[in-house]
Amino acid sequence: MNIRVLSAAAVCAAFFVTPADAAVTVIGPGPAAICYQAAEIGASPADYMTYCDQALAGMLTNDDRAATFVNRGVLRLSLNDFDAAAADFRSGLALNGSLGEGYVDLGAVQIAHRQYAEAIADINKGLKLGTKKPYLAYYDRAMASEALGNLQGAYDDYRQALQLEPDFTKASDELKRFKIVDKPGGA
Repeated sequence: MNIRVLSAAAVCAAFFVTPADAAVTVIGPGPAAICYQAAEIGASPADYMTYCDQALAGMLTNDDRAATFVNRGVLRLSLNDFDAAAADFRSGLALNGSLGEGYVDLGAVQIAHRQYAEAIADINKGLKLGTKKPYLAYYDRAMASEALGNLQGAYDDYRQALQLEPDFTKASDELKRFKIVDKPGGA
């Protein structure tokens, strides 16, 4: 079995970063919780960034501070402020290296910077640590794999993303571009 992409849009698709949407939970009232909620639901970043800033300027547990950095990074990522988002993800991970979402989100930034191998490594680490929305990780990893020419890996990850989240139209749309063909000679 051989997988071919139906259009030249295959490589171009890898340059469109999906909003990471992999926020880290913060429990309780206050600006850190509002920052988390904004990152989780994909709220307008400009309207909620100040809550993240307020939270980071205040007293937080180490875990909540790490989560808030990641959540602010998600908001910055949705504004295409890739360098600031990467700095936030790295700050959060420096405080708590077990945040799978932080690694997946950092992978999304690396895709935007066309650092595909690095993106795959970080996304793999995020998947290993665990993430609340693994379908997004598989989708992002598929984009990076496709950009590196690994069509089989991309196809498998788009399928995995769709299997985990059957209503994830971005993955189903990507899969429509692929065509399965038999290799010559029956191999």
